[in-house]
Amino acid sequence: MRVIIGGGGRVGSGLASALRSEDKDVVLVDNDAMAVKNAQGMDILVLHGDITQRQKFIEAGIEFTEVYVAATNSDERNILSCALAKHVHAEQTKGKGKLMTVCRVRDPIFVEEHKSGKLAKWAGVDHVVHPVDGAISRLISGLRSSSLTEVIPFEADAYIVELDVRPEAGGVVHRTLRDSGAKVEGGMPLVVGLKRDGMPGKVPTADDQILPNDRVAIATAGEASFNRILRIFGHEAIDFPDRPKVAIFGAGLIGVRLAKAWLDQNGTVTIVEKNLNKANELAGSDIGNRSGIEIIHGDHLDKDLLSEIEIGSHDIAISALDDDHASIAAALLASDMGVERTGLIMYDADLVSVVRRMGITFSVDRKRVAIDTILSRIHSELPGPYAVLSSVPDVIGICLTITSKVKFAGKTLVDAGLPEWCKVAFIQRKNIHDDWETMRPSSSKTLLEDDRLTIFLPPDRLQDIQKRFKV
Repeated sequence: MRVIIGGGGRVGSGLASALRSEDKDVVLVDNDAMAVKNAQGMDILVLHGDITQRQKFIEAGIEFTEVYVAATNSDERNILSCALAKHVHAEQTKGKGKLMTVCRVRDPIFVEEHKSGKLAKWAGVDHVVHPVDGAISRLISGLRSSSLTEVIPFEADAYIVELDVRPEAGGVVHRTLRDSGAKVEGGMPLVVGLKRDGMPGKVPTADDQILPNDRVAIATAGEASFNRILRIFGHEAIDFPDRPKVAIFGAGLIGVRLAKAWLDQNGTVTIVEKNLNKANELAGSDIGNRSGIEIIHGDHLDKDLLSEIEIGSHDIAISALDDDHASIAAALLASDMGVERTGLIMYDADLVSVVRRMGITFSVDRKRVAIDTILSRIHSELPGPYAVLSSVPDVIGICLTITSKVKFAGKTLVDAGLPEWCKVAFIQRKNIHDDWETMRPSSSKTLLEDDRLTIFLPPDRLQDIQKRFKV
């Protein structure tokens, strides 16, 4: 498969790296000389040029391409380039080929245009990626703990949580995963990724040992299991309130979406917005009229105002401002004034790890979410999410369906004969209400037709596992 990526920024280059690890044929196009120079270390074709020029698509080999991804910071350029890519592809293949286009956008107007089906008609955009909702989902789950470095939802109440192993984790450190299973009360959580400094990440086997400061990725069902995982790996677990009191700084797109998400989860919300027009607009909206929300017009850095709204009585403070540095300052002030949990959704990926060292509880990299979402669209043959583990970047997680073509339908997991280089994290099956339910895999579990398996594996093995599932 050849994939052309328009835009060599963090999303474009991160996407190129992920696809190259799968042995995909990747072409990256950018009109910024520095972005081109930075990308030349990757084993891909890098072209300096404009993605709104017909000749650049011809030079990139559009006639041999199956997917075009527009990932610049401009919605308009992304949409225009998708339309052009479709036209040039049809022209070069004389209408015999098929090109899938994936477009990264920021403006929710274009999201609605896509949902209505109109964007595909007038711009040739097959898939739109707008990672805000995915980032919010990760943030809300991650704020349930003060020690998780990443939380990746995998649908149907299934999660991957990533964290460091502390020396205090006596039941697991300096033991193999097999030996730890006998020492940990209730059984060892399912470790699907393991990373040690100076070594590549891997899908661990039962004979792999866990050492202090290792980074692990754990498959688990339900947010209620997070605290148990934290304790097993040496972290302090703090109970999460049934009805959290949440302060949100900023009434922009992210702030409003956050408010709705917390209200839907039975929380109470206080929004502080500096701009009077934005505050009034939210107050007159459907969300502003819901019970459990209070909208305050004022400066989020005004200590007197924060004292007046009793910021220290809030369980969580989330800064949802357009500027990362302003968001960090607001979150740190809230923390200084007594808020136990603080959260951010970041634009600058380099700041995500930095803010944890500052004492901010949990932050989400929007661009990391965008990359995972785009990968899911590219792998449209997969029925569920696709994710690259952030702490164990040499491991990916995918969903595959057991169809009638698969030989091991009706067999137990141990009899399915799946290779050692992969690990099944979840078995998902529809219940009598036609809803997906998540089950922990066990060697004696019988696999049924139409079950979905979430599997973790090295990215260069993706095609191998897809062949086994007849994808």
